[in-house]
Amino acid sequence: MSQIEFTQAYSRLEKMLFSFACHLASNEEDARDLLQETAYKAFKYRSMYQPHTNLRAWLMTIMRNTFINNYRQRKRRQVLNDHTSNNYLLDAGSRTVHNSGETEVTVNEITVVIDALEDWLKVPFLMHYQGYKYEEIATELDIPLGTVKSRIFFARKKLQESMRHLYQGRSLPDILD
Repeated sequence: MSQIEFTQAYSRLEKMLFSFACHLASNEEDARDLLQETAYKAFKYRSMYQPHTNLRAWLMTIMRNTFINNYRQRKRRQVLNDHTSNNYLLDAGSRTVHNSGETEVTVNEITVVIDALEDWLKVPFLMHYQGYKYEEIATELDIPLGTVKSRIFFARKKLQESMRHLYQGRSLPDILD
């Protein structure tokens, strides 16, 4: 199907697509955005359309999937648009979590816990922490890739246990003394 034929076929279906967009979206403006995004994707991926198949169904599938993806993305972000004159974005999350971990755990304490690891765990872990890829670590240490991954995994587990043991049942003043 040529570009011109595709454009003409799309134009014939545009009114029906807008109606479907209105059905999916909450208002006419969102429906227009959805229609525009559908048109963009349809023309961008025109080569993927199989000629002599149902173009209407193909376009409606693109629109439906676009709508669902946008909905999921909005749900993850949980951001509302404030329709007041200043149009600030507001965080719609109902809870905020206070993370006091940054103030309670110092770099020195973490370094002490890392230094306490056995060398066979510490070396691959530190290399990974410094940005080396698993394959690079395996080559450098001359050990199998799976061994590198498991050692880093075990190092993380030991560090978690050590940090948990270090802070379990102790308050911040006890730790700082």
